[in-house]
Amino acid sequence: MTEFSPWLARATPHLILWIGALCTLGMYSVLYRENRLYRLFEHIFLGLATGYGVALAWTDVLLPLWWKPLWNKGEWWLIFPLVVGLCYYLVYFPKLRWISRLVIGFFLGITAGRAFQVFANDTWPQIPASFKPVLPHAAIAKTAASPAIPALSGADALNNALFMVILVCVMSYFFFSFPQKHPVLKGSAKLGRWMLMFTFGAIFGSTVMARLALLTDRIDFLLNDFGADVGGSVWGPKIMLALLIVIMAVVLTLVARKADIVEE
Repeated sequence: MTEFSPWLARATPHLILWIGALCTLGMYSVLYRENRLYRLFEHIFLGLATGYGVALAWTDVLLPLWWKPLWNKGEWWLIFPLVVGLCYYLVYFPKLRWISRLVIGFFLGITAGRAFQVFANDTWPQIPASFKPVLPHAAIAKTAASPAIPALSGADALNNALFMVILVCVMSYFFFSFPQKHPVLKGSAKLGRWMLMFTFGAIFGSTVMARLALLTDRIDFLLNDFGADVGGSVWGPKIMLALLIVIMAVVLTLVARKADIVEE
C-alpha cells in the first residue's frame, strides 16, 4: 500500500506512534473507572493477541511439524491428529457430543499426569535438599563409601541453621491435626505465620515491580518517542510530562470527589 501512496509511506511512522499513544492512554483510562474507551482498546488488544497466537501456532507448530511432513514428505499418518482435533468441535452437536467428551477426558488425563510429573520432579528433590548441615567443618575427602563433602564455613552454617528454623516453624504452622496449645508449638506456628507473610509480601512486591516496569516503559514511550515526534526532541518530552501530570491530577481529583460522594 505504501508503494502507491507516498504520503502514507511518510506518515506511517507517525501514525504508529499516534496509535500507540492513544492505545496507552485508552488502556490507562481504567484508572479512573471502567469506560467505553477502555473497553474498546481492551477488545482490540485481546483480538490482536488472539490473532497473533493463532498465527504463531500455525507458523511455529502446525506448519513445520504437521503440514510440511504430511504434504511434502508423505507422512500420511499425521492425518489422525487432525481427526482427533476435529472431534473437539463435536461438542456443538448434541448427538455426537459424547465423542468430544471422550477426547477431552483423554487429553485432560494426559495433561494431569504430566502436570503431576512436573510437580513431583520439582518438589520432591526439595525434601532431601532441605536437610542441611548446621555445624561448620573442614572439607572431607572422597572415600569408597561416601562422596567428597566441601568445607562449611561458620557463616554458611549459621545460614543453614536459620533456614532449618524457618522451615520447622513454617511446617509447624500447618499442623492442623490437633490443637496447638503447647507454648513451644504455638510460638513456632506464630513465627511460621510471620515468615509466610514476609514471603507473600515479597512475592506481591515482585508483582508490583513488574507492573511498574510496564508502566515505566509506557511512560518512556509517551515522553521520548511520542513526545519527541510531536513536539521535538527538546520540548516534546517536557510538554508530554506536563500533560501527564495534569491528566493524573484530574484523575485523582475525580476519584477523590467520587469517594466523597459515596461517603455522603
